[in-house]
Amino acid sequence: MIQILVIGSEGQLGQEIQNRCASVKDSQFTFTSLETLDVTDSTKLTDTIRKQPYKYIINCTAYTAVDKAESETELAQAINADALKIIGQASASIKAKVLHVSTDYVFNGTNYKPYTEDDDTCPASVYGKTKLDGEQNLIQYNPDSIVLRTSWLYSTYGNNFVKTMIRLGQERDELNVIFDQIGTPTYAGDLADTILHIIRCDLEESIAFQPGIYHYSNEGVASWYDFTLAIHQQLGITCEISPIESKDYPTPAPRPHYSVLNKTKIKDIYQLNIPYWKDSLNKCLNQLNA
Repeated sequence: MIQILVIGSEGQLGQEIQNRCASVKDSQFTFTSLETLDVTDSTKLTDTIRKQPYKYIINCTAYTAVDKAESETELAQAINADALKIIGQASASIKAKVLHVSTDYVFNGTNYKPYTEDDDTCPASVYGKTKLDGEQNLIQYNPDSIVLRTSWLYSTYGNNFVKTMIRLGQERDELNVIFDQIGTPTYAGDLADTILHIIRCDLEESIAFQPGIYHYSNEGVASWYDFTLAIHQQLGITCEISPIESKDYPTPAPRPHYSVLNKTKIKDIYQLNIPYWKDSLNKCLNQLNA
């Protein structure tokens, strides 16, 4: 049995992986949560990784409170960056391959075309900086790792933008939503499918595990305003949505104005057909309704 460790299984992505893990044949998954594994405890994190002869480690853990990270810098650094050094060192010691999830916030959002993996990073927030530090730590200490940068993640699980807009749309008659931040909503179920696809390809020797940085999101582009309209239209929510500029809704952490990701690399190497964001949104909303 192939041993696979998933760190951070209580979050959106971790739970989507749990739902799909049976697709990896002849494997045994171990799932940890924040309650069972504190990734800021370097000794416990190391012992957990070295406990079994894991062939793959999937890290879904992250400090994702973007605005709070501006004041909780040490905690964000410990979870997003320092823990990745430990994961890198411990996984390398047992020759495990790592798949780690990062973010479009490693870019400052001043580009005018989709970001490639070779574009210079320049995070504008503490959250983005700590996530970039984590990428670099992992690759330094275990070069046999894949970093998957994604954007605007949502799911039927946990707290996310989709659920918030549903709740607010049902509670209010009017909403103001930012229209000058452009990216791509990403369904966590699709990202989970991709992570497990990479592992299956390696196990079946159809496509070798190729370490490095990859971009993954759903296809297409949207603003938060477009995203909200699509959510409400699918569910028949009649709340009036008004577009506003970022300057009209100031936040402690600056957001990228443009963070669309170019996914050519991962599509070519792993032969992926990535779903359009509205199709995946509809799938998620149908599951929520069910």
